[in-house]
Amino acid sequence: MNLTRPWSLRELVRDLREGRTTPEDAHQRALARIAETDAELHAWVGQADFLPGAGVPLGVKDIIDLAGVPTRCGSALRAEAAPATSDAAIVTAWRAAGAMPIGKTVTTEFAFFAPGPTRNPAAPGHTPGGSSSGSAAAVASGQVPLALGSQTAGSVTRPASYCGVASLVMSHGRYPVTGVTGLSPSLDSHGVFAATVADLTIAWQALAGETGPAREPRILVWAADALDVVEAPMRNALAQAAKRLQEAGATVEPFRDEGLMAELTAAHPVVMAYEAARERAAELAVAERLSAPLAQLLRTGAATSAAEYETARATIDGGSVRLAEVFDAYDVVLGPAAPGAAPRGLEATGNPVLSRGWQALGLPVVALPGFTDAEGLPLGLQLVGRHRGETALLGHARWAERVLAGVSW
Repeated sequence: MNLTRPWSLRELVRDLREGRTTPEDAHQRALARIAETDAELHAWVGQADFLPGAGVPLGVKDIIDLAGVPTRCGSALRAEAAPATSDAAIVTAWRAAGAMPIGKTVTTEFAFFAPGPTRNPAAPGHTPGGSSSGSAAAVASGQVPLALGSQTAGSVTRPASYCGVASLVMSHGRYPVTGVTGLSPSLDSHGVFAATVADLTIAWQALAGETGPAREPRILVWAADALDVVEAPMRNALAQAAKRLQEAGATVEPFRDEGLMAELTAAHPVVMAYEAARERAAELAVAERLSAPLAQLLRTGAATSAAEYETARATIDGGSVRLAEVFDAYDVVLGPAAPGAAPRGLEATGNPVLSRGWQALGLPVVALPGFTDAEGLPLGLQLVGRHRGETALLGHARWAERVLAGVSW
């Protein structure tokens, strides 16, 4: 069976508007595809009732409250959780935009590193990434055209890259996180997956009411050399993309402040651990019942001093000022979304290191699919925009998507 068959949001929205399909038809199509594929993919942990009147089937990561469905956070600690009594604020916003939540998608344990059962539609023997693994797989397989995730380190960008779909990480604070079981209040951000950047743009227009032109950007290319993790196929994909975008009219120059990104990348886990130990204090109290990675994170955070935390925060605050100056002269930063293709095996979720620095800054990020390695595994790139600049970022990403797909303007 071909597990990779993304569902075009653009085509679904057009068919709904023109009366060629109905919300119930879309709901039934989602359920049929889930029934066809989920015994192999394991992307879902619960379903919601169908509510007439809504439109686009939506998956909701299982750290986000969905009325009537338990929020179990991928944890045995929440195995007996009662159904949520109300929607998270972000679900309410998506319902108002015309989305129709159909159920909860798999997350890693409390959105950290312990994997869930989900497999990668593009390569079932390889990790789908984490922690929004279920949402990425649900979109890549065409179970739904839209699914919600969250990112504290690399939990949206990395699974999108591994599964070969597009994603948007919203600016930190763009929408409230009420009803979301988070890890780190200064880092947690909302995310969303769709088949393509063009689909993301339609979703963003419905959610935020904002549209922007698709035009050639001024690009800085971040090679991430200082982090020394990027594999040769990903380096080649980045170089090819930069070359083709420049040939199509974009201004392309190298991002030279590698030292800054290394500092931000180092500061991120300090902040994450410190805040997670306090945000998840109840779980820290029963750390022996958690996976080893999560228990270690919380214990590390509990042992981190306030001075260490403030030093890391100061690094991030200084970086924000320096990056704001960068975005005065350039529109986006283009870089690798992950070190390489999805690693083989399901025991780990891959390395989020290439997202840590950008996530520390709370900037919006689009994962751009389209490249593959020699084995045909997806390789995603990321485009980073200025704070609260999602609309412009999506316009630039849509232009890049069309150029890289060979579509002429």
